[in-house]
Amino acid sequence: MNAYVVGGAVRDELLGLPVKDRDYVVVGATPEEMEARGFKPVGKDFPVFLHPETKEEYALARTERKSGRGYKGFTVHASPEVTLEEDLRRRDLTINAMARAADGTLIDPFGGRRDLEAGVLRHVSEAFAEDPVRILRVARLAARFGFKVAPKTLQLMKSMVDSGEADHLVPERVWQEFSRGLAEPHPELMFEVLGQSGLAEKLLRGVKPIREILARVARTGAPVPVRFAVMAWPHSEAEVVALCDRLKAPNEVRELALLACRHRVALRAAALASPAALLELLKRTDAFRRPERFAELLHVARLAALDVDTRRLERALAAAAAVDAGAIAAVARSPAEIGRLVDEARDRAIAQSVGSRGKA
Repeated sequence: MNAYVVGGAVRDELLGLPVKDRDYVVVGATPEEMEARGFKPVGKDFPVFLHPETKEEYALARTERKSGRGYKGFTVHASPEVTLEEDLRRRDLTINAMARAADGTLIDPFGGRRDLEAGVLRHVSEAFAEDPVRILRVARLAARFGFKVAPKTLQLMKSMVDSGEADHLVPERVWQEFSRGLAEPHPELMFEVLGQSGLAEKLLRGVKPIREILARVARTGAPVPVRFAVMAWPHSEAEVVALCDRLKAPNEVRELALLACRHRVALRAAALASPAALLELLKRTDAFRRPERFAELLHVARLAALDVDTRRLERALAAAAAVDAGAIAAVARSPAEIGRLVDEARDRAIAQSVGSRGKA
């Protein structure tokens, strides 16, 4: 049996990038032989094993045959007779279909190194069309490396969308790839590729990020929830809810995006708002109970609309939060009076901090 480093580790090494994880393909072995050598089986759909010492993944060389719709519609065949080239052929892109032998030899049967040097994302074979998740993966890698998609690969991606194969995408897999692409250095390229393939219309519908804003947000290193909320900023609440439902966005992402689209008008008006209006905005955004999320919301506002005066809101929150609600509650005569007195005290504190109207 022979083991080869494959996939992303080989690609990243050739690009001069740090290699975080190494995956191996084993040629010429059976599951029984792997276990006899101390490897622990962990694969459910095909034979994958953990190295007894390094805990790195070793998968038996395999081929796949399409047997149904979606990314699970495959019949897997793993045996000692499957060659390394056959295993590499089933992979998505040429830049991911390279292997490195134990002696350092590069095995590159499909021209992956050439495409790396040219900055091209090219499918290995027509089997690419059998897994719709690969459309998203290509878009994500475009966002990571700034590479272009080969014309024939893009045409194949379009045909996958047109044929309905992409209709069988599993939402959880969609979010996994989409969120990773959104976190990459060039997320605007992910949306460009999704648009060119036709998948953007199915996934995003009316939500169309502005390329320049998305690129600017990425340069700040903002986290995914903030980047997603910047996308949501100009859209209606109904559009954002529908998008989050389609993508199965996590709660923290959904909440921040909805806050952004619901309150963008009030946030933009903050520079001229009265203390009472500022206090109302702080209450509606739950800024007193969740100041960290409110800080994220202000981060979104600064990135999405350069004219938002977040400093005034930050001062208003600091002043209002400093009011001793406990002391007020101790002298109030009823629960209803507590709320009124706390609001009045916070209103006065905000007015003293930022002025009654306009910039302080």
